[in-house]
Amino acid sequence: MPENTPIEQHKDIPLYNTETWLYEDFKIGQKDRSISRTISEGEAMMFNGLVLDMHPYVGDQVFAKEEGLFGKRLVAGAMVFSLGLGLMANNNVNTFSYGYDKLRFIKPVFIGDTIYTVRTHLNKTPKYDEMGLITVSYEVYKQPGDLVLYCEHLQTVKYKNPESFKK
Repeated sequence: MPENTPIEQHKDIPLYNTETWLYEDFKIGQKDRSISRTISEGEAMMFNGLVLDMHPYVGDQVFAKEEGLFGKRLVAGAMVFSLGLGLMANNNVNTFSYGYDKLRFIKPVFIGDTIYTVRTHLNKTPKYDEMGLITVSYEVYKQPGDLVLYCEHLQTVKYKNPESFKK
């Protein structure tokens, strides 16, 4: 059995589930698709409770069925946003979130729906002495392929060669 080992001796072991690409590595037009995931009632209600969203459309089955526009409960838009982006989270140690633009909830998502995400690399612009700005779009779909959410994520990314971008 291994003995205790100081973390300094583990520093050279690559981190699992991380990326290290830099600004220069970002390819405009690249598309990636996530795995799919089904949204359960339990996790939807847990999310609603965590964020204090108890709107009748997301938290009241009787209201949603008898008085609601769709006849069943919705998944909160904030949850669809969180899950959709989480499906494409890249854990890049060189990127930092700068914000989100053009967030739109296009179609309703219901408990039991299965979603997946397509990320597209849109553009990149030099921004700071040490980092550039990239923009990717996230399109969240529910199966069989209905677009339910769109947004653009702006991120700063470290340069591989900062001296190439200094003014």
